[in-house]
Amino acid sequence: MDTTTVATRANRLSKYQADPVKTVILASMMGTAIEFFDFYAYGTASAAYFPKVFFPQMTPLLATVVSLLTFGVAFVARPVGSFLFGHFGDRLGRKKTLVMSLMLMGVATVAIGFIPGYSTLGVTGALLLCLCRFVQGIGLGGEWSGAVLVATENAPADKRALYGAFPEVGAPIGFFLCNGLFFMLEKVLTPSQMVEFGWRIPFWASAVLVVIGLYVRLKLQETPLFKLAQARDNTTGSPLREVWRSNWREILKGTFIMGATYAFFFTLTTWSLSYATTALGFSHSEFLLLLMGAIVEFAVLIMVTSVLADRVGRKKVLMTASVALVVFSLVFPVFLQGQHNLVGMLLFLGVGFLIMGSLYGPVGAVLPELFPTKVRYSGAGITYNLAAVVGAAVAPSITTWLIAQYGLHAAGYYMFALAVVSVVAWLLTDETKDVDYTK
Repeated sequence: MDTTTVATRANRLSKYQADPVKTVILASMMGTAIEFFDFYAYGTASAAYFPKVFFPQMTPLLATVVSLLTFGVAFVARPVGSFLFGHFGDRLGRKKTLVMSLMLMGVATVAIGFIPGYSTLGVTGALLLCLCRFVQGIGLGGEWSGAVLVATENAPADKRALYGAFPEVGAPIGFFLCNGLFFMLEKVLTPSQMVEFGWRIPFWASAVLVVIGLYVRLKLQETPLFKLAQARDNTTGSPLREVWRSNWREILKGTFIMGATYAFFFTLTTWSLSYATTALGFSHSEFLLLLMGAIVEFAVLIMVTSVLADRVGRKKVLMTASVALVVFSLVFPVFLQGQHNLVGMLLFLGVGFLIMGSLYGPVGAVLPELFPTKVRYSGAGITYNLAAVVGAAVAPSITTWLIAQYGLHAAGYYMFALAVVSVVAWLLTDETKDVDYTK
């Protein structure tokens, strides 16, 4: 971006005070950390404990598949949340909407920890689980887009990808905290105690993170760009109708750009935990320790590739990572051959999270940059959450089914198809690095 453009943008925003960088980082990062803490708590429980707690009447394979399907319920709900919170985020502002989404998400997550199992309520317990998961998904539907807008709409024009990485880094932080808690619980409690009550503790513990997140977000101001849009009367009373009418192409391209990333993420985490502990001979605590190491790598790659995206452009970084995912989708089953293959698992997680961090980091800038300010909350949220439905809602279950039907070599087929579509979507998308973010 040239000096004149940067100066012009700065002049437009000079009278609108931005939050301190520290506040922006905490407010955007905390919500995403809580989101992924909650989601991985559910992902871990659905892979390791829910089959025994809520579906003991089924065969082990069927119980695992059904349990992982409940994991996908929130992804179906997330577009509903993006419609709801996107509408209010583009009409009322980013701050108020972020506070509401975090409260809804937090209440639903804590409630999951109190649901009785099959032995007490029968199938009613599973239905309540799905209900809480659906409500959790609605809250999550407004969370990511609001968090990245708080970051990027407070960012200098030449550092949007870096600022957009703040909420993205919340993902590995949430995963690390959740994995660490499960790891400690499994070291202290017996397997029967984990099934009886231990799996519930992370859901209760998330309440602490929610309280901290609410405190930080209540201290936020509205973003300078939204204030500027209000001053220009550049907001809309019907952001959903406007975004579908004017920006449906961007929604479609963004959904397929992000869809493979989501499938990859939950293949590396939720599915791999289930498969490694049931078919490869790894204990739960052992595999969680391996994941914790890989998640540190994930966080580093998010920051490195986001800085790179500010320098050379988003498209070069993400296109390279997308092509790498196409290849990885076909070869990763080779790493998972044999019982307790530690070297193979380290390669699977190490190479996988290298690609994953490269895909996930710059997206915090890319999706919002596809949309103008007046529909940015709605557009980015709808795109992100439709990608979650396409990429993650059924990815763990489909992967488990493909392996059962065709063998381990088929594990990456679904992800491969989405990765090819992602490459095509990038070929049809222009570079977004130098867009005028004030429009």
